[in-house]
Amino acid sequence: MLPHAALRELASLYRQTAADLSVARDDPASAALARYLNTLLGRAHNLIYSGDAPARGIVHFYTSVYPRVFRETFGYTLAAVAIFLLGAVAGLAIAWSDPGFERMLLGGPMMDTIERGEMWTHSIVSIKPLASSAIMTNNLMVSFSAFAGGIFAGLGTVYLLFFNGVLISVISIACARAGMAVSLWSFVAPHGALELPAIFIAGGAGLLMAKGLLAPGYLTRRESLTRAAALAIKLLLGAVPLLVIAGIIEGFISPSDLPVAAKFAIGASMFVLLAGYVTLADRRA
Repeated sequence: MLPHAALRELASLYRQTAADLSVARDDPASAALARYLNTLLGRAHNLIYSGDAPARGIVHFYTSVYPRVFRETFGYTLAAVAIFLLGAVAGLAIAWSDPGFERMLLGGPMMDTIERGEMWTHSIVSIKPLASSAIMTNNLMVSFSAFAGGIFAGLGTVYLLFFNGVLISVISIACARAGMAVSLWSFVAPHGALELPAIFIAGGAGLLMAKGLLAPGYLTRRESLTRAAALAIKLLLGAVPLLVIAGIIEGFISPSDLPVAAKFAIGASMFVLLAGYVTLADRRA
């Protein structure tokens, strides 16, 4: 990508060449020069106004820029994981010691379904396309909320990560008590291998924003927040395709009748591919 000064010079040269071509066309003795300038201008036009430039930019972002940004800011994603796990431990301790907490948090209808030994997820099998779209929308909302929570000194981000950790632990305990642990985790595994990392990445982006706001260092608070936001937005953009893929898997594969082993294998494969992508892509000596 050309720097700003080079782009300005290119624009100036392009306009100057167009003006020279106009003069050369009015002079019969400059026919050869006019043909040369016309060819030069045509080639420059095709490069400057190339229609596939946005596509190249998107490919470059996801193959080169995003993996490097992820590795540079990995500490924030790791902090998001730690907050989620803290919530999971708290939820596990409370639900294990107080069975009534499950009904209070999950609600009566869901707990009644679990106590009957039924997976509430079976209801989406008959409406897979609609369910997949709704799941994607919900996951995107959660991730964007985790990101946006960073602007409130990170309190919103911390709350969402902690609460989701509590929620998954309480659901796990409720399903384990009903003898449905395998059913639950075989449902979660295929899409959770991408969905949970995407939420952690979005949470890490929110924490990065909070750090820019609360600890500007030698920069002004505005400059610090601007720099942090530039990186955080890149992190969030990288999480979006993961959520889209996870939504498709959750709508079509997770609630299907595939063997349990196949579902766990799909989840493991998704996680290995994701880990390989963010750790190995664009590795330069």
